[in-house]
Amino acid sequence: MSNEPSISQTLTTVGDYVRWGASRFREAGLSFGHGTDNALDEAFALVLHALHLPHDIPPYMMQSHLTPSEREEVLALLARRLETRLPAPYLTHEAWFAGLPFYVDERVLVPRSPIAELIEQGFAPWVEPDRVHAILDLCTGSGCIAIACALAFPGAQVEATDLSPEALEVAQINLQRHGLSDHLALYEGDLFAPVVGHTYDVIVSNPPYVDAEDMASLPEEYHREPALALAAGEDGLDLARRILAEAADHLNPAGILVLEVGNSQLALAEAYPEVPFEWLEFQRGGHGVCLLTAEQLRAHGETFRAAADAAGVTRL
Repeated sequence: MSNEPSISQTLTTVGDYVRWGASRFREAGLSFGHGTDNALDEAFALVLHALHLPHDIPPYMMQSHLTPSEREEVLALLARRLETRLPAPYLTHEAWFAGLPFYVDERVLVPRSPIAELIEQGFAPWVEPDRVHAILDLCTGSGCIAIACALAFPGAQVEATDLSPEALEVAQINLQRHGLSDHLALYEGDLFAPVVGHTYDVIVSNPPYVDAEDMASLPEEYHREPALALAAGEDGLDLARRILAEAADHLNPAGILVLEVGNSQLALAEAYPEVPFEWLEFQRGGHGVCLLTAEQLRAHGETFRAAADAAGVTRL
């Protein structure tokens, strides 16, 4: 970026800077996956953010000429992406989930779970929306899942837990941003520990699930996220085992558990070959999300508890 003056004199339009940024991102070997999955979309998002423009600008605006100060702002933001390898949402402090904007920074994962699609569908056909009165989000992070649930189920009380006080600070920002202080409660603690005695119609969780091998090979951008929210032991199932062993005690009779394990899907299926996990499919992409009913969790309760005990994980 040492030749920025000549760049700002040569590149003049919005489209110029999007193209230039995408070229530099590819040249530098940046990795994507935090809201965009390619260099062009990433550059587009950052350029428009620097210009205070929405993402749905009409095509003719790509030919709009930038003022000298705008060019400096755009180049500075693109330079930060190149030099820091921070995911774009950490630079813009905004991520989108289930069609909703969320504040994010390095205290939380960047929202990207396919569970958003389930929430938008009201968890159909597994629950009847009018009968959902209580929802729990485990490992809430930025609060995106809990907040999306609260807005999708306005008649339900939503609770969310997280072990990280720093993550809950971000969740509180988002809770206030969406005006849900009377509709959503945040609790600091380990999984179900803060909500002992509470029962729910839906428990949803996107816990840490990255195994040791994948953690070692993650691109640099992913190592900018909190390791506490990613790493889950040798096989990626440390948290999943505990959730499966304890969830039945917190579900109402017609309740469901929605659990994301990502690339640890095969490990989970192999660990519990007799359990009829419902592996969900998504129109917008994504994998590794399973669903079990309260009845299924109770039917296989001994299996789940024995596996958790054998793995040496702490249960309540």
